[in-house]
Amino acid sequence: ACLALEPPRAPAVGSRPGPPGGRVSPVRSLASFCVIPRSTPTRVQSHAGAETVNYDVQTFGSSLPVKVMEALTMADVKVCESGWAWMVCGESLIIWKICQTAVAKVSVCKELQLPSSEYNYTADLVAVTSTAPLEMAAVQSISVLAVAAEGAVRYWPSLSQEGNYTETDVDLGDLCNFVVAVRGGSFVLSSVKNQLLRASADSSGKLQCRALQQGQGMLSGIGRRVSSLFGILSTPANDTLCSVLWVGESSSLYTLTDSSLSKWEVDDSSEHQILNWDARRVLNESITDAIWGSESNYEEMKEGANVAYLDMKLSQAGLVVLAAAWHPSDTPCLAYFCLVTLQDNGATISDQFTVEVTKYSSPFQETLQATRLVLPRSPGSTAFLYTEDVVFACSTGTNRVAVPDEKISFNSPGDGVRGAGCCANLPVFFSQNSGLVAVVARESASILPETMEDSLCSSLAVSAMETPTRAEPVAQEDKTKLLKAAFLQFCRNDLVGAQTVIDELFPADGDGEEGAELDTMVTQINLDLVDDYPASDPRWAESVPDESAGFPLTSLIILHQLEDKMKAHGCFMEFLLQVGLLDRLTQVTVRSSPMATRLLLCEHAEKLQAAMVLKNHHTKHSELVNRAISTALQRNNTAVPQSLTAADVFFREVSQISLVFDCLLEEEERSLKESPVDSVQWAEVVLTVNNIIKDMLQAAGQYRDMKASMYRASENAAAEPEYIPWTASGGVGGVRTVLSRQHEIILRTVYPHADSELRNALCEQLVALLDIYLGSFVAQLNSLQQQRTQQERYNSLEMEYSQRRSELLAPLLELGQYQWVAALAEKYCDFDILVQMCEQTDNQSRLQHYMAKFADQNFSDFLFRWYMEKGKRGKLLSQPAAQHQQLASFLQAHQHLSWLHHIHIHDYQSAHRTLYSQANMETRYFVKKKTLLALSKLTALASDLPEDQLSKQIDAVHL
Repeated sequence: ACLALEPPRAPAVGSRPGPPGGRVSPVRSLASFCVIPRSTPTRVQSHAGAETVNYDVQTFGSSLPVKVMEALTMADVKVCESGWAWMVCGESLIIWKICQTAVAKVSVCKELQLPSSEYNYTADLVAVTSTAPLEMAAVQSISVLAVAAEGAVRYWPSLSQEGNYTETDVDLGDLCNFVVAVRGGSFVLSSVKNQLLRASADSSGKLQCRALQQGQGMLSGIGRRVSSLFGILSTPANDTLCSVLWVGESSSLYTLTDSSLSKWEVDDSSEHQILNWDARRVLNESITDAIWGSESNYEEMKEGANVAYLDMKLSQAGLVVLAAAWHPSDTPCLAYFCLVTLQDNGATISDQFTVEVTKYSSPFQETLQATRLVLPRSPGSTAFLYTEDVVFACSTGTNRVAVPDEKISFNSPGDGVRGAGCCANLPVFFSQNSGLVAVVARESASILPETMEDSLCSSLAVSAMETPTRAEPVAQEDKTKLLKAAFLQFCRNDLVGAQTVIDELFPADGDGEEGAELDTMVTQINLDLVDDYPASDPRWAESVPDESAGFPLTSLIILHQLEDKMKAHGCFMEFLLQVGLLDRLTQVTVRSSPMATRLLLCEHAEKLQAAMVLKNHHTKHSELVNRAISTALQRNNTAVPQSLTAADVFFREVSQISLVFDCLLEEEERSLKESPVDSVQWAEVVLTVNNIIKDMLQAAGQYRDMKASMYRASENAAAEPEYIPWTASGGVGGVRTVLSRQHEIILRTVYPHADSELRNALCEQLVALLDIYLGSFVAQLNSLQQQRTQQERYNSLEMEYSQRRSELLAPLLELGQYQWVAALAEKYCDFDILVQMCEQTDNQSRLQHYMAKFADQNFSDFLFRWYMEKGKRGKLLSQPAAQHQQLASFLQAHQHLSWLHHIHIHDYQSAHRTLYSQANMETRYFVKKKTLLALSKLTALASDLPEDQLSKQIDAVHL
C-alpha cells in the first residue's frame, strides 16, 4: 500500500528562497496522474488502483524474453532510451531489445558470460554502442563492454557473436563503478575514487586503454587560483565519484563527485576537459538553507549539516542533480532529498539554479546510497526517485505546471525495483514481480502548443474516434481523421491509445496500396500543420473554413505562429517515429516528380524556417516585403479579408513561401528602373533582396543539414527516387530560375554602375547565392549516385551541372573577382575555371597547389589536357620536377610529344625508343620519317648506353 505523505519533523517541506547564488521554487499542489504502458494495457495486480491515490501501474512493452524471466533472482537491470535493456545476474549478462508494441515481433535477446569477480556485478558496469544509432542498429553492429569491479574487462565486438570477445585488465586504482559508451565506438570506465579511463578497440580488435585527459588545453600548467576563474579546478585526491552522464547530442561527458561537477567535450579519438565546477562550495549552503532555513537555530544547525550527491540526469530544463542532506543531531536522523537544476552555459555553470526540496525522506544510511533518479528528458519537470522498495514521483521545481508527489510501493512479497531508465520518453522500472512498468501523467499537458488540441478535437468527428475492426473498410477521409486522433493521443502522452489506433489502421501485414495511402495521409496532415489557419487569432475568426483541418495556434504574432507550427511539426515527426510509421513511409509525387515522403516532411520544416527568416526581414523592410507579398497574393487570386493584413494571409500558407522570391525580383527591377542610377537608394534594393533570398535559403539548408538524421532512411530501406529539393526547383518562379535571373541583374544591370565598395558587397552576396544554387545540384547528384539504375540520368545531370557552373562563374572571372571565383571553383571542383584563373594571373604556384590538393581527382591530367587543347605545349612540357611522373604517365597517350619530355628530363634512352617507334609508324611523309630517325639516332648517342648496346642501336637506325 502507498505510504501517506507526512511532513518531515524538522524542516518545512517544499522550497524556499536560497542565498543569492540560487533560485528555489514554490510548493507544488497535487493533481491526478496515471501509469500507462506502451503496449496493450495489463494491470499489475500488486499495484491496483485502490492502493494508490494518483497512480496506476501497468506493464510496458511486450512479454519479457524467456531468458530474462529465468534470470530474475537478485538481478540488476538498466533500461536505455534507445529501447535496449540489459540485466546482470551473477556472472551472466542478458541484453534484449524492448518491443514497444502489443503484438511483439521476435525480440532480440542475447546472453553473455561475464568475467569472474569477487564482487557483485551491477548494470552500471556494462555499456553498449553501435556505429549506427542504437534505436535502428542491427544486432551484428552492436558492441558490448563489461567490466568487473576489480578491473577485468571483456569486450564483444558484435552482439550477434556471443563467443567472440577479447579481454584485458585495467588498473583504476580502486573499484570500477561506471562504464558508459561515448563517441567513436569507445567507452569511458570510472572508479569510485574518480579515476577515468577511455577504452576502444584498435583495428585488430584488441582493447586499448588510456587515462582520460584532464584539465588540458590552454589552461594546463597554470595555478589553481588562476584556473578557477575559467572553471577548471584541481580534483581532490579523496573525491568519490557519484554519477557519470553521457550526452550524445552535444558529445559531452559529465562526472559528479561529492565535491565537484566536471565536463569534457569528446570527439572520436580525443577529449578536452572544459569544466570542473566546485559544487560543494556553491550548492551545499543553498541546499541546507532550503531545508532548515526556517529553523530558529539555523545558523548553528547549518554547521553540522551534511550533503551528499547521489545521481545526475539531463532534462530540457538543465542538468538535474539528486542530493540528500541530513543532520546528525536530528532524532530520528532523516535524509531529505533535493533536486538541484543547473544551467550549463558551455564552459561555465550559471549562478542561477533551482533547489527543490522533495517530500521524500528516509532514515539516514538506510537507503541513502541506493536512491537513484529517473528523469524523462521532455518536459523534464517530473522526476522519479527510486529505491528497491519505492518509486517517488515529484517535481523538479522548473515548471509552472503543478506535478503531484506520491510514493508507489514495490514491497509486496518477492517484489522490488531491480533497475530503471527512460524509454519512449517514459520512466520505466523493472519490477521483480511484474517486469517492465511505466509511469506517466494521466492529465499531463499536451506537448502541442497551447489550445491546439481543443480545435483539433473539434475537427474530429466523434464517429471517427471509434477505431474500426480490421474487417470494416474505412474511407481515406476517416482514416486521416483517425490518424490525427492518434497523433492527438500521442501528444497527450496516451502512447498506448495512439499505438492501438495505428496497429488497427495500418497493420504490419498490410498490402502495398495501404502503404501509398499512408504516405498521402501523413503528408496531408503535416501540410495541414504548416498551412494551418490560426483560428485562435480573433482576426481570423471569419476567415477560417467551416471544415478546417483543425490545428489552430494561439499567438497573435505571425512569428510566434510560425514557431508554434515548427513545434507541432517536431511533435508529428516524433509521433511517426514512436508508433513505427516513419520507416514505413515510401514516396509521393511532388512538382510532377517522385520524392521520398520523409524528405517532403523535411521540406515543410525547411519552408517554416525560411518563413521565419522572411518575417524577420518583413519587420526591417516592411515596404519592400509588403509589396512583394501583395504581388504574390494577386498572382494566386487570393483575397485579403478586411480584418487581416496581406502578411497575415501570406504567412499562413507556409508551403507557398517560395512565391515571394520571384515577386521580390519584380519589385527590385521596378525600383531599379524608377530610381536614378546616381541616387543612394538605387542599389540598396538589390542588396536587401539579396540578403532576404540568401538568408531564407541558407536557413532552409542549415535545417536540412542539422536535422538530416531525423529524416534519413533506415539502413534496410529500398532505393529512393532522385531528390530534387525545393531550393533546386526550375521553371517559372522556381528557386533556380530566380537565382539565375538575379545573377544576371547583379552583373549586367548593377555591377557596371557600382563603385568598388558596392561591387565587393554585391560579389559577396552573389557568391553566397551561387553557393546555394550549386549546392542544390550536388544534393541531386548525390541522391542519384546511390542508384545504379540511374547512370544515364546521372550523366545527363552532371553535364548540365558542369555547364551551368561554368556559365555562372565565368562572368565573375572576366570581371577579375578572383577571390570569389576561387572560393566557389575550389568548393565545387570547377577545374576549368581554376586553370583559367591561374593562367590569367600567371600564378604557377597556385596551380601546383591545386595539383596537390586535387591529386585524387586527377587535376594534373585535366591541366595537361587543357594545355593540349589550347596549344600551350611549351607550358605542358615545362612542368616542375614534382609533376614529371604524372606528366610522363599522361604523355604515354601522346607519344608525338612524350619524346620532348624525355629529353627535358634527360631520359635519352626513352626519347630514343619513342622516336624510333614514331618513325617506324610514319608511312605517309618520307621527310618526317627521316627526321624522326635522325632524332632517334641523336638521342641514342646522347644516352649513357654501354658502347656495345649503343652500336647496336645506331646500326638499327637506317636513315
